[in-house]
Amino acid sequence: MDLTAIKNPQFLKKMSKEQLTELSEEIRKFLITQLSATGGHIGPNLGVVELTLALHKIYDSPKDKFLWDVGHQSYVHKILTGRACEFETLRQYKGLCGFPKRNESEHDVWETGHSSTSLSGAMGMAAARDLNKTGAHVIPIIGDGALTGGMALEALNHIGHEQTDMTVILNDNEMSIAPNVGALNNVLGKLRTAGKYNWVKDEMEVLLRKIPAVGGKLASTVERVKDGLKYMVVSGMFFEDLGFTYLGPVDGHDFDDLFETLRYAKKTKGPVLVHVITKKGKGYLPAEEDTVGTWHGTGPYKIESGAFIKPDKAPPIGWSKLVSDTVLRLAHEDKRIVAITPAMPVGSKLEQFAKELPDRMYDVGIAEQHATTMAAGLATQGMKPFLAIYSTFLQRAYDQVLHDICRQNLNVFIGIDRSGLVGADGETHQGVFDISFLRHMPNMVLMMAKDENEGQHLVNTALKYNDGPIAMRYARGNGVGVSMDDELKEIPIGSWEVLKEGTDATILTFGTTIPMAMEAAAQLEKANVSVRVVNARFIKPMDEDMLHSIFGEKHPILTLEESMLQGGFGSAVAEFAIDHGYYQTKINRMGIPDQFVEHGSVTKLLEEIGLTTEEVVKNIQKLLQFNKKGLEVL
Repeated sequence: MDLTAIKNPQFLKKMSKEQLTELSEEIRKFLITQLSATGGHIGPNLGVVELTLALHKIYDSPKDKFLWDVGHQSYVHKILTGRACEFETLRQYKGLCGFPKRNESEHDVWETGHSSTSLSGAMGMAAARDLNKTGAHVIPIIGDGALTGGMALEALNHIGHEQTDMTVILNDNEMSIAPNVGALNNVLGKLRTAGKYNWVKDEMEVLLRKIPAVGGKLASTVERVKDGLKYMVVSGMFFEDLGFTYLGPVDGHDFDDLFETLRYAKKTKGPVLVHVITKKGKGYLPAEEDTVGTWHGTGPYKIESGAFIKPDKAPPIGWSKLVSDTVLRLAHEDKRIVAITPAMPVGSKLEQFAKELPDRMYDVGIAEQHATTMAAGLATQGMKPFLAIYSTFLQRAYDQVLHDICRQNLNVFIGIDRSGLVGADGETHQGVFDISFLRHMPNMVLMMAKDENEGQHLVNTALKYNDGPIAMRYARGNGVGVSMDDELKEIPIGSWEVLKEGTDATILTFGTTIPMAMEAAAQLEKANVSVRVVNARFIKPMDEDMLHSIFGEKHPILTLEESMLQGGFGSAVAEFAIDHGYYQTKINRMGIPDQFVEHGSVTKLLEEIGLTTEEVVKNIQKLLQFNKKGLEVL
């Protein structure tokens, strides 16, 4: 079958089980081939092929609403809704998004890149359906890892209480990105091995009602019998106690099992939870055998061997590894240091920490708020917690950082991984908001290194710091390849450094935009324009002594950052100027404008938003022309 010719999923209604089985294999081959070139979330999608086909056969999208939690597993859905022809552009600039996208298709009714949101979104859609009497089915599909998120549990509580008509698909593959952890995972483990009991209960009710004379009386007690049976089969039925009809476990790769269960769920009133067991990476051996999360999302790879395609020259150390290795080094010297991750031990490169210091490593599952407040609790008892968390996921713990860490002025070190533009994962994952939402928090120290050598020193500075919370931003990808000092140093809090002297203008920048500033200054030097470049490694507190000196010269200033302009570093510099009466100095700010930045290579995205060396040169030239005219800046 030509998958690129598919326009919508209606053709599935007429397909036999045998035809669907053949189609499943074609989809897997298509995904393995396409993703070997583009990269992407291969493991989750190979695991939901039969489940997605069954859902589209039994239900009618887009009238019936599919909400894919996280969205890592939506590729098959995209193929069945007419987008196979776009897969060559997957996660590329102006190409197909790697997550559900409402403006891509009417079949994408819910956008997400963070976990645990589908149930709350589904509750809202179901409430609207009931108010508008549309009769649509609402089907959120959530993974067992995402079920540990606080929002998911809050939504389960509300849905069960309201007895809302809804079918929740629990896609249980025993992994999120890394293997799942926690007590809820243990509950699901019991359910996986207990076998079905729902069909037994229904058959018992039918049999009781058929018994002459006494059938009705016995049937009147059937609910009590059912309840007794469920506790015999499974000790403590978590979902039924929340008000759900639990169906399963169901083999997520068996069409007969899926069709029977989904049809039963479709006609059942109230909230239903269908527990589907799937194999992550099914159909591709390297992904099937993955036990740590390597094949959750990948770059390009060789189909035959499963080997990842690497650059000819080994790149410098990755930022995540640099930070985690330095934390581990210091943890061997200081027993107070512990590491915490919300289900990202692989992404944050904490596997070695877990191996060497297992008693001081905590993977709390997908629970960012809990991870953050747990770090605060550890700090109250004299420990030195390192919270490794992606910038995009730290957004979910805003209140906990503010209320539980900063307000109590606790010594927590937050490693803000994937800060700045991350590229292919797109707007849900761009780490560009953290400066804006952390800078205004009292007691917070916020910093970013210019290279990996300075990075290791800033990690050391953070873990030696005893005056409150401190956070370090670091980018996705690798360092710049500088030589590393053997001895770790402490860098004075709030201190900046001049990387290049200049007398005509100053660029204040940090982290990933320093090379851009240095190249622009070099180009301007050829035109006899002398530009100072400052490594403003402490975003908060700023180096006020240096700022006073720079503003005192009355030369123009350009701030440059790979983060949001609103509330960002440039805003802090402008606020400083106003607060200290430096009205005569022209300031211009370069950063990310007031928009969400979609997916694509970081280079392409920077060009789109005007963060390039060429634009830096133009801005400096405009600032200097402005100054020559002698215009007053108010």
